Amino acid sequence: MKTKKTQLSISSSLYEVIDEPPPFSVPSERLQKLTEPSLELNYTGFAVSDNSLSFRDRNFPGVSLAEWTDWKWQIRNSYTSFNKLEKIINLSEDEKGFKEQSLNLPIRITPYYASLLDADDSLQPLRKTMVPVLNELVVSPGEESDPLGEEHDSPVPLIVHRYPDRALFLVTGFCSAFCRYCTRSHMVSKKDKMHSRTSEIDNAIDYIRQHPEIRDVIISGGDPLTLEDSRLEYILSGLRAIEHVEFIRIGTKVPAVLPMRITPALVQMIKKYHPVFMSLHFTHPSELTPETREACNRLADAGIPLGSQTVLMEGINNSVEVYKKLTHELLKVRVRPYYLYQCDPIPGSAHFRTKVEDGLKIIRGLRGFTSGYAIPQFVIDAPKGGGKIPLLPDYVVGKENGDVVLRNYENKIFRYPDYT
Repeated sequence: MKTKKTQLSISSSLYEVIDEPPPFSVPSERLQKLTEPSLELNYTGFAVSDNSLSFRDRNFPGVSLAEWTDWKWQIRNSYTSFNKLEKIINLSEDEKGFKEQSLNLPIRITPYYASLLDADDSLQPLRKTMVPVLNELVVSPGEESDPLGEEHDSPVPLIVHRYPDRALFLVTGFCSAFCRYCTRSHMVSKKDKMHSRTSEIDNAIDYIRQHPEIRDVIISGGDPLTLEDSRLEYILSGLRAIEHVEFIRIGTKVPAVLPMRITPALVQMIKKYHPVFMSLHFTHPSELTPETREACNRLADAGIPLGSQTVLMEGINNSVEVYKKLTHELLKVRVRPYYLYQCDPIPGSAHFRTKVEDGLKIIRGLRGFTSGYAIPQFVIDAPKGGGKIPLLPDYVVGKENGDVVLRNYENKIFRYPDYT
């Protein structure tokens, strides 16, 4: 049966591209008290691969190593239009078709990450996740701009409070890279949601302070690591001052797309507010470059537990071989696979979404065939605010004569006595 699809029509005014991370121009008294000499550490010694150097020499002649490894330089010089991208890649017909629509859906790719894109192969996994194509303009049934219903569960600006003991704190709408499948594309890159005012940050922290059931705060966005160190510390210190907040998580894709952001000053600052965990967003083994490995090792050396969240996508990572390779490379840099997400149904995402069975096949292909640490939870974040629902292959066959009948990774049947 054919499903009806509609053409996406979007006002270009909603997608004004910002070329700088959110500023923090008026520090509060509390922020001024946080200033310490340790935050002025020089940023030196970051790994730079031969691939990065070659790309820099071809496309940014005269740019120094210090500039290339400056995360703010990377953001300022990001590829934000097809006119820029055409200088480094040969556009496919689908990419050209998107360009001709002139709808101005946002593009942002850091020079570092652009160096990883194949100039001629539009089906290269990393390129597919960053360069828009015509399919992105087709809205399929069930797709919504806010598929998880986060706005419905937002009691105050910047806070999503869905689970009893956890709160999501959306501290910025800015990202250093625009993933084409982003769940929060309804807020990322939009000027009216880009810069969170200090008063909004303070009100959000007050909400958490007034709700003692919240023991776990997830700082997300946008990408919180695009904030200045002082701005991020303002948020971390405010949360750590709340007695019932037991631990803090930061969700970020920065180590994959902007690894030079992980400076000694940043990790030294974060260490002061332990326990702090990080959920890193990785898509494909090709992202595990020397630069990314160094970024992850710096975070791990700072005592920050690292987990990976990966979105399952068609033709990108929906095979046992590719995903297993990704998990093995992540474990080498002390990042444990945490979630494998079924792709959320945002507008224009049908070409990314796989069958749910693909995710179950990956879990079946991992369990018993690799380390337990390499096996994530496969989840669907249920539409309209249903929350994360874990999915597993049918390892429990049923019950018989007081026994639980089980199927193992080799498809063999076993019985466990389950008497009461």
